[in-house]
Amino acid sequence: MFGEVGLAGEIRPVQRGQERLKEAAKLGSTQAIVPAANQPKQKIAGMEIHAVQRLDEAIRLFRES
Repeated sequence: MFGEVGLAGEIRPVQRGQERLKEAAKLGSTQAIVPAANQPKQKIAGMEIHAVQRLDEAIRLFRES
């Protein structure tokens, strides 16, 4: 999971999101929660990526996993 949380609960994008996801996949991560703006355009092999816009969405996904 990565991103910046705003005061109103919005999840803001961060730089180099694609590279972060690829490195996480290399290290064995199979799931990721990312800001919607950082959702990769191409699928990353072996990873299930959940794009969120608000903190409550991220918390719900985290609890379900």
